[in-house]
Amino acid sequence: MSEIIFLTIIGFGITLCLLRMLKGPTAADRAVAVDTMATITTALLVLLGFISQRYVYLDVALVYAVLTFIGSVAIARFLEKGI
Repeated sequence: MSEIIFLTIIGFGITLCLLRMLKGPTAADRAVAVDTMATITTALLVLLGFISQRYVYLDVALVYAVLTFIGSVAIARFLEKGI
């Protein structure tokens, strides 16, 4: 039962980030929304790993988090001064 509550909260958070990404007045707002959505998705992968007792999801979440960080740094660098 608590899994349904957690999944609902995560889904609501992703929906809010998606709205900010689509509506965001600046590119920086959109970049922060995408980064937040990736962080929430990482939390979702961890939660799914614990619910299903398949710990390969934790490895996938770790790789996803590292790739998201690298992408966020690249986007921030592009927005700051261009590549």
